[in-house]
Amino acid sequence: MSTTVVPGKTSSFSRRNLLVAGAAIVAVAMLVAGIRWWSVGRFLESTDDAYVRADVMTVSSRVPGYVLSVEVDDNQPVHKGDVLAHLDNADYAAKRDRAQATVDAALATLHAEQAKVAALDAQIAQQGSLTAAAQADVAAAQAGTIRRKADAERYRQLVAEQASSAQRWEQAHADALTADATLARAEASVHAQRGEQTVLLKRRAQTLADIEQAQAQLDVARAALSLAQLDLDHTTIRAAGDGTVGQRSVRVGQYVETGQPLLAVVPLQDVYVIANFKETEVAAMRPGQPVEIDVDTYAGHTLRGRVASIAPGSGAQFALLPPDNATGNFTKVVQRIPVKIRVDAGQRDALDLRPGMSVVARVHTDVAAAPSAASRS
Repeated sequence: MSTTVVPGKTSSFSRRNLLVAGAAIVAVAMLVAGIRWWSVGRFLESTDDAYVRADVMTVSSRVPGYVLSVEVDDNQPVHKGDVLAHLDNADYAAKRDRAQATVDAALATLHAEQAKVAALDAQIAQQGSLTAAAQADVAAAQAGTIRRKADAERYRQLVAEQASSAQRWEQAHADALTADATLARAEASVHAQRGEQTVLLKRRAQTLADIEQAQAQLDVARAALSLAQLDLDHTTIRAAGDGTVGQRSVRVGQYVETGQPLLAVVPLQDVYVIANFKETEVAAMRPGQPVEIDVDTYAGHTLRGRVASIAPGSGAQFALLPPDNATGNFTKVVQRIPVKIRVDAGQRDALDLRPGMSVVARVHTDVAAAPSAASRS
């Protein structure tokens, strides 16, 4: 028994099955997409206004002078303390030597004044001994004067009683006068010795003042020497940190001024990402949240990182000419907030990231910030 197939009905049935299958596939895809958006997508904030950045160290000279030599080439890796260039240091060496000579002269003056004080101290001590000896002579002369006067008075009474001769009284009286003269000389000597001691003490006080002045001059000279030595040291220009040389404009024979940029050192080992999110996208962002980073240069590679900090204002607030919306005409523009993103340490060396590279950053705002994350800034 044969079966007859109707071509028109078969074609219609096949098309209907295809439509049903296609609709089912679309429905399943939309369902999966909806579930993904509900569970992940609605918490994912993404922007392609993001770039690799680094804290570029601009190297400049701290003293003016002619460039004697340049020790690095373009794009050369350097380490902290490496010599980048030398300036002609002949003038600075001469200034350092002159400052050293000034220090030596000031030090010699100070030592001379200190020697004067030592000599004066010895003289004052000797003068004290002389004064003490003179005071002892005064005491002896006073005792002799008292005794001689007592003898003269006794002989005067004996003469009055005719118990002694007048010659003996005259001799005793003369001895008393001599004792008075000896006492006067001793007292004058004490006065002179004390006067000399006073002069020495005044000279010592003046010398101490001279020492203070000499010490001050020495301090000034040493400070000048330190500055001269610093200027001499600064003729050797060194790298302030590890990195790679870029934007090298310094050339041999060039005259450079203080603060003039010579080259840049880019710390490629410490790059980060600045992503500018719309102000409506940062409400749920917190430091420590995970970030996916796609670098345009390396298609197909995704890096992971974390939100390091959020800027305290929009980019427009820190522009050279901030917008002034109080002038009359106003058009509302969605502002962008810079977000700093740190690449995870384990992946930092996975790709050769260079400042200026464009990236796409996606922040998972559904993940709580890490407890150790920096505070929002």
